Amino acid sequence: MQILCALLLAAPLFQELRWRPIGPIRGGRTKAASGVVQKPGTFYVGAVNGGVFRTDDYGRTWTPLFDDQSSASIGAIAVAPSDPQTVYVGSGEGLQRPDLSVGDGVYRSNDGGKTWKHLGLRDGQQIPQIAVDPRDPKKLFVAVLGHPYGPNQERGLFRSQDGGETFERVLYVDENTGAADVVIDPKEPKNVYATLWEARQAPWENGSFRGPGSGFYKSTDGGAHFRKAGKGLPDFEQKKLGRIGITVAPSSPSRLFATVQTGEDGRLFRSDDAGETFVQINDDPRPAERPDDFAEVKVDPKNPDVVYTASVVVWKSEDGGKTFEAFRGAPGGDDYHRIWIDPNDSRVMLIASDQGAIVTVNGGESWSSWYNQPTAQMYHVTADDAFPYRLCGGQQESGSACVSSRGPDGAITFRDWHPAGIEEYGYAAPDPLDPDIVYGAKVSRWDRRTGDVQDVSPRAREEGYRVLRTQPLVFSPLDPKLLYFASNQVWKTRDGARTWQSISPDLTRKAWPVPDSVGKFAKEAKVEQRGVVYALAPSFKDAKVIWAGTDDGLIHLTQDAGKSWHEVTPKEVVPWAKISVLEAGHFDARTAYAAVNTFRLDDLRPHLFRTHDAGKSWKEITNGLPQNEPTNVIREDPLRKGLLYCGTERAPYVSFDDGESWMPLRLNLPATSIRDLIVKDMDLAIGTHGRGFYILDDRQPLLELTDAVAQERMHLFAPAPATRIRFDTNTDTPLPPDEPFSQNPPDGAIVDYLLAGEGSVTLEVLDSNGAVFRKYTSEDALPKVEDEGNVPRWWIRPARRPEKAPGLHRFVWDFHGEKPPTPLAGYPISAIPHDTPKEPRGPWAAPGRYTVRLTQNGATQSQPLFLRMDPRVKTPAPALRKQFELAQRLARGLRDCDEALAKVRALRKAKPSDPELLALEGSAEPRRRRSANASAKPALIPLTAQLTALYDSIESSDAAPLPRSIAEVDKALGELAALTKRVPAQ
Repeated sequence: MQILCALLLAAPLFQELRWRPIGPIRGGRTKAASGVVQKPGTFYVGAVNGGVFRTDDYGRTWTPLFDDQSSASIGAIAVAPSDPQTVYVGSGEGLQRPDLSVGDGVYRSNDGGKTWKHLGLRDGQQIPQIAVDPRDPKKLFVAVLGHPYGPNQERGLFRSQDGGETFERVLYVDENTGAADVVIDPKEPKNVYATLWEARQAPWENGSFRGPGSGFYKSTDGGAHFRKAGKGLPDFEQKKLGRIGITVAPSSPSRLFATVQTGEDGRLFRSDDAGETFVQINDDPRPAERPDDFAEVKVDPKNPDVVYTASVVVWKSEDGGKTFEAFRGAPGGDDYHRIWIDPNDSRVMLIASDQGAIVTVNGGESWSSWYNQPTAQMYHVTADDAFPYRLCGGQQESGSACVSSRGPDGAITFRDWHPAGIEEYGYAAPDPLDPDIVYGAKVSRWDRRTGDVQDVSPRAREEGYRVLRTQPLVFSPLDPKLLYFASNQVWKTRDGARTWQSISPDLTRKAWPVPDSVGKFAKEAKVEQRGVVYALAPSFKDAKVIWAGTDDGLIHLTQDAGKSWHEVTPKEVVPWAKISVLEAGHFDARTAYAAVNTFRLDDLRPHLFRTHDAGKSWKEITNGLPQNEPTNVIREDPLRKGLLYCGTERAPYVSFDDGESWMPLRLNLPATSIRDLIVKDMDLAIGTHGRGFYILDDRQPLLELTDAVAQERMHLFAPAPATRIRFDTNTDTPLPPDEPFSQNPPDGAIVDYLLAGEGSVTLEVLDSNGAVFRKYTSEDALPKVEDEGNVPRWWIRPARRPEKAPGLHRFVWDFHGEKPPTPLAGYPISAIPHDTPKEPRGPWAAPGRYTVRLTQNGATQSQPLFLRMDPRVKTPAPALRKQFELAQRLARGLRDCDEALAKVRALRKAKPSDPELLALEGSAEPRRRRSANASAKPALIPLTAQLTALYDSIESSDAAPLPRSIAEVDKALGELAALTKRVPAQ
């Protein structure tokens, strides 16, 4: 497959295959935030797996800036106070939590985010904070938290004095302790404060460790030397000191505030002597709640007594931290991470939360929306069988969503997605027999029609019943009534989840050795049965075959519908390697594929396995995958044996040889976590954990591509069956152009072709009789495109004429025949009836069989194309055929009108006042009487207007033509026939 590999990697060969984001456009977990003092209204935010975004209009619209970089996991953003063009980004979330993604170091932009340079600290994995000297944009400190699941050396506090070109570590304890926060005194930059945090995530979910390395440090020489300070802060031995978040009061730099984690609680402390001593300022735990998640505190730039903290809500104090009131989020909770306050106007604030970023310009009285940021963290993706189909899944911190793959108003807007009534974590399972019923999470049943949500879980959370945030929930591909669910056992139901039956014992490990990555915390790692079944794959070929994988590293198989289970784990899979996704073979029951994620073992390598003998032997299949991208999902294409897809923490990949080699399929995607991938009809769909859902429309080139095809002089791929959908924009209530939206699929039939050489190209669509219905050439004039500047830069623009350069090309036939002439082209506006429609398209193609023909340099290839009707349209086929024939007659009539008018205009050059020619043309008739619907006597100009209006009316809907319309067409075409006979010969 060397040729294929070269093809796929040779940009821009495959640039016309594009991932199309469909939303939901709803903010996801966002941890990094910064404003720009010199540019009011400009802010930067970083989503934890969605990249960097900027707004220049106080949060009304957000633009992605980081999609071309190698990491989308963002933990810190800092704009240099003395240079608004210098922006630093720290990748990796910088948290200790069960669900996170790591990064690959520090980036810098010198032009406000247009371009980026990677600077270093790649192995730090998590960067929670960056502080830039207020006077020198090249002096900065970077807090590096380090590996969340293991020890490493590149952690602690780093300093750079040359804009990040080089770094020196200036504060370090050991390989288990990282830096969590750093701030610089805004009035005296030699004073630098930092905190260290010793914490680790366990290999199992919701497990964590803590050590004595946490503490508060101070430097008075610009970071050259640090000493431990903060007398009065809790210690580890007595209070189990954990994460500390710090800030300096800008107007009174000797005052510091700190949120401090002690045990499982948090408290707010204050220092009035530049961090030498601290006192607990109040006994209310709420302002510092969950400090290991948030630890954020900020002070009003001009009033040191006004303090804000971020936790499950944002709290505000006006008495120096003694008492607090809820400022944002009560009575609910949105989990807030960052606060930025404009130094020149403290009414202007930016807040980053688990639901995205919001801005206030009036001190919190009102806020911008987070329904304009495409940063949703989806756990999985499934599709229903509605038309258009919807993608569904749970979103971290924000419930769930089902998003339509196509919107009826020309784009996918907020009207086209809805929460699915399921818990935020995990799977959604739309009912194959009723797409308006969606099962989800652990387990609920949502009815789209009524909004009713019912808990239909197998049993109460009794002893021995274990679930985590993401539990498998999947319908059998062979029985649409059979739904499977997994806790630490496998369950099934056939009555809509009214009753459940357990079909397995506890399939998880009863005992296991403590993984080496736990290191010094091994004594705290209590060995007990705590895993869950994390992956479930019913066979596509045999209803009795089910594969099950656990998050503690086991794979089991039943071949008798659950009566007996056998362990078939690959020998390379170790305890607490998470079986992320299992895929049953589509072509035989003895084949399966496993995506195994070892991130929780401090192992970023990819792990994919394949078996063709029911698990007796497995082969690891990762050749071609980067060694720093853990694998989350693997799928087999149901139409081509050996065609596989996988998703890693940064990109999707494709294999044409059953996993023996992999090639990148990232294309235009940001480097976000691909948590799930499915094949839906002819499309690929992915669920990302940071940028919502994406669709790769029509994967036909991937289905056909082989070495032989790649070497052909020209190859026309077989077009997939196309569905005739009306894609006109609903203009009754148009949305403002700055309202967030996603792009619809291509408006027409997709035609892909591969060229080896240069040369003029002709692309034709032939009807069932072999007649040319539509013809395009690479030399066609490019049509004018209106409002192109109003669409996002990621918008996929179909080719407007066939491309002739070497490479893969995608063209879209819009289901229309040859275009009639532009009505009354060449006539002044004053001569044209006021209600004449403009620029009619060719007749809508009738459903049926067509042929696509490609020609280049004398060589020709053809492929059949089947056009089906929108299944929502119930108009009988004979009526659609009558509509098509009527439109064809009108199109021919418009061409005849145009030809007749051209002859009359030519004759009038010699006889400009000839009354017969004037009457025939109709230009002597007063304009107010000339309309598409009224004419005192037949003439070519008003008849053209009338025919155009009739054509527009007939083509405007997928309905049988009205009897009166048919009569009007017959009458108008009869008048046209009479008029054309009166045109003198030239």
